[in-house]
Amino acid sequence: MVEGSYACGNSQIPLLGITIGEMLNRIAAAHPDSEALISIHQDIRWTYAEFLERVDTLARALMALDVERGNRVAIWALNYAEWVLVQFATAKIGAIMVNINPAYRTYEFEYAMKQSEVQTLLIQGRFKTSDYVGMFYESCPEAFEAKPGRINSDKFPFLKNVVFLGDIPYNGMYTWDDLMGKAALISPDELRERGESLDFDDAVNIQYTSGTTGFPKGVVLTHHNILNNGFIIGEGMKFTHKDRLCIPVPFYHCFGMVLSNMAAVTHGTAMVLPSPAFNPEAVLRAVQDEKCTALHGVPTMFIAELSHPDFSKYRLDTLRTGIMAGSPCPTEVMREVNLKMNMSDIVIVYGQTETSPGVTMTTTADPLERRVSTVGKPFPHTEIKIIDPHTKRIVPRGETGEICARGYCVMRCYYNNPNATRATIDENGWNHTGDLGVMDEEDYVKIVGRLKDMVIRGGENIYP
Repeated sequence: MVEGSYACGNSQIPLLGITIGEMLNRIAAAHPDSEALISIHQDIRWTYAEFLERVDTLARALMALDVERGNRVAIWALNYAEWVLVQFATAKIGAIMVNINPAYRTYEFEYAMKQSEVQTLLIQGRFKTSDYVGMFYESCPEAFEAKPGRINSDKFPFLKNVVFLGDIPYNGMYTWDDLMGKAALISPDELRERGESLDFDDAVNIQYTSGTTGFPKGVVLTHHNILNNGFIIGEGMKFTHKDRLCIPVPFYHCFGMVLSNMAAVTHGTAMVLPSPAFNPEAVLRAVQDEKCTALHGVPTMFIAELSHPDFSKYRLDTLRTGIMAGSPCPTEVMREVNLKMNMSDIVIVYGQTETSPGVTMTTTADPLERRVSTVGKPFPHTEIKIIDPHTKRIVPRGETGEICARGYCVMRCYYNNPNATRATIDENGWNHTGDLGVMDEEDYVKIVGRLKDMVIRGGENIYP
């Protein structure tokens, strides 16, 4: 009998049955003096004790704005320290953070705000050609005449609060200092009681998909989803409180928010932010000056770093590991990252927003060929199967089919979109990725294309 393309990752690493806030409290208690967050472009350097104090202050401030459990709090910003504070503060009070892509134009911003029914928005100032405040006023002219906290918008009926991530007193907006000052209205005991009322299956995040097949869909993820995905990623890279992770990938995406921030914080690892948006020299300088042991990126980022004219000036000998994800890695690039950047333990991760995101991963012990030709084996506690797209039956090993995943990592739903949810998660709990792949005899998975690109000819599936 031919073995089918099904595998389940081992369960030697236990899942964490706690909320994100509980996890942060534990890590800060265990490693109070370890560095937590270094934002080089903001000249910020916080230990875990200082980071927790600021997270709790922001959490109390948001409670003072009447942000309740389940309310949506959106952030429209690049990689700033405040983004990370918002990520953990919203989790602490049971709010649902909505990630808004900084590349969005006005109409895309409006869609995400309306679709997710945002109550509170945090927004940064102009960056290069993007005038975020201007786009907000274009969408919500009522804010010009409103007092902070009292926005009444026809377009955004749920929106009440807007906070500017800076000190300019824009009409209708609180400044960052205004917001943080409101923490005094809520006691630490009230914050603790809110935290104790939460459950790890509560929704904590909405991330919008790229929308290649229509309007973007809001992926609803829980504490359990992203806390455990980040934790398992960190375990796979052997993170400890002595590691320092350089994060050039965007926070609004799962790569930044989960595979970076959550992987780091679950292990007491330092998060190093080189710049608001990707800048190859800023990355090289950050790795050298902060003695980073890990670096994340998509292949084009690593190519830009390797090909930078001043690459040879920087010492990268502290690097050990990191993640390359987002697209297939050319063999030569992986070889150069190993040799020239000292990243002998770099790993490949595959997944999608709907799966928190990671479902397969290579290991630090896998040979180079495996890390180039495959995306590794299933994560712990994660099932992977490859099915025929038409019959829905599992295909034999070595045959192409659609990759499906099941486990703790699968999203709760698409926000306010039950039809799309049913089309993606079947009655048995399998998330259908839309990606085509092959599983070999040792459980390694290889990505070969997208289901929508498949052609049927003479009753046979043809894969371009």
